[in-house]
Amino acid sequence: MLPEHLERLRDWQWEDEYIERPELTDWELQTMQETLEVAWRRRGETWIKTWHDGEVRFHQGEIEALDLQTMTIVLRDPFGTERIHVADVIDVQLSKGADGF
Repeated sequence: MLPEHLERLRDWQWEDEYIERPELTDWELQTMQETLEVAWRRRGETWIKTWHDGEVRFHQGEIEALDLQTMTIVLRDPFGTERIHVADVIDVQLSKGADGF
């Protein structure tokens, strides 16, 4: 195949896999903020779903910090720490059992 054909096939594949950013309501944003605060205070296992550039990613770990200056979440997992931009977050879940019940 010609390089131009390969490039166009890659573009089509990327277009097929592209996921639109979900539109979140004010209520959903408020709920996520409250869940993040509870997870941070209780140091519980947390699942965070993010959207960036047409791709959805899942993160799991313990929230070490909520950095308001850089608007990032510092998440620690067994492999180290990572910074997640708050603007990329589309869902937050606190692990069962992490709420102390």
